[in-house]
Amino acid sequence: MRPPDSHPSRRAFLGATGGVAAAGLTAGCEAHSAPSDKHGATASPAAPVPATGRHQAGITLPQPAQPNLLAVVADVRDGVAVGPLLAELGRSVGTLTSGTDARLLGLPPGDLTVTIGVGPRLVRTVDPSLPGAADLPPFPRERITPQARGGDLLIQICAGDALVVPIVATALLDQAGDRLRERWRQSGGRGPNVPVAKGLSAPRNLLGFVDGIVGPHTTADQQRHLWLAGPAPVAGGTLAVLRRMELQLPRFAALSVTEQEAVMGRRRADGAPLSGGTIASDPELGAKTPDGRYLVPADAHVRRANANVVGAGLMLRRSYSIAEPAAGLLFASFQNDLRTFTSTLTHMGSSDALLQFTTTTASATFLMLPGFDRQNPLGSTLFG
Repeated sequence: MRPPDSHPSRRAFLGATGGVAAAGLTAGCEAHSAPSDKHGATASPAAPVPATGRHQAGITLPQPAQPNLLAVVADVRDGVAVGPLLAELGRSVGTLTSGTDARLLGLPPGDLTVTIGVGPRLVRTVDPSLPGAADLPPFPRERITPQARGGDLLIQICAGDALVVPIVATALLDQAGDRLRERWRQSGGRGPNVPVAKGLSAPRNLLGFVDGIVGPHTTADQQRHLWLAGPAPVAGGTLAVLRRMELQLPRFAALSVTEQEAVMGRRRADGAPLSGGTIASDPELGAKTPDGRYLVPADAHVRRANANVVGAGLMLRRSYSIAEPAAGLLFASFQNDLRTFTSTLTHMGSSDALLQFTTTTASATFLMLPGFDRQNPLGSTLFG
């Protein structure tokens, strides 16, 4: 059983999950259950995503990302052996994603992925010099309680079937029992996917704009910007940043479409940069109007967060829209250098027009563990 001081309760969570799913329909999210054909028959569940391999699933795979997510952030209680706990969770991830676990209650897992990361405190117990040992610094426009900052363990559960997500969360947390103390959790959904390039799409968010267009989407870019090449204990992993943000939707919605596009630096209808081209085009940040004004305003989000302007690497972003505790976004970025995120947000903080509509209410960073298999359990390279 989970400890009595965990929160929220499973009953509260199940209610919240239903609320998010219902709210997602009004927010333009995809259908959160298996689609039906024109005769009313339920379509086959999505193809399974292998849990084992060099990298954990749920980061670059599947593409596009599943429409439903639950992120659970917890602490490992004092005296708990981290290695055996992770190995045990990894074995359960294998049985749950393969559909051989009775705790699924007969539901097919479909494209279920479970991705697990460890926080800086646990990494420092192994080696303070390893990637993932550094905490995130505080940033402007934060309203974060101590309970919602940091954490030892991230369990990210994603699936096409909304019913699978809470069932898997319950199975994993019950298995961990009193070895974990939950800090916070957040459910989210992704909106309809918009084609960006061959084999690549991105969803719309609660602001109505396509989210996650730029990133390390090719294998070469992922090796350069996403995956950790070493040291050996972390090779094949990556660094995650998780931030929950409230959005001031009424203020943003009160702007004209032209004003909204100036905040973002892209057209709302098709995602193309204001400098021209298509959704896949790089913004031409030097392009100006005949009277000398930048086509992409100086404080536009795509300019202030641009990797070349910041002088940082690329982040792989998987953002989810949320309805509770307030309308907003659960922002997740993956990168092989934490400075990619911290430098970008520092640069944005000085004059990014988008930030005036956001308040961050939870924040953490995690080393997303390297991949695993039967011979090499989850976490064994670090805690074996």
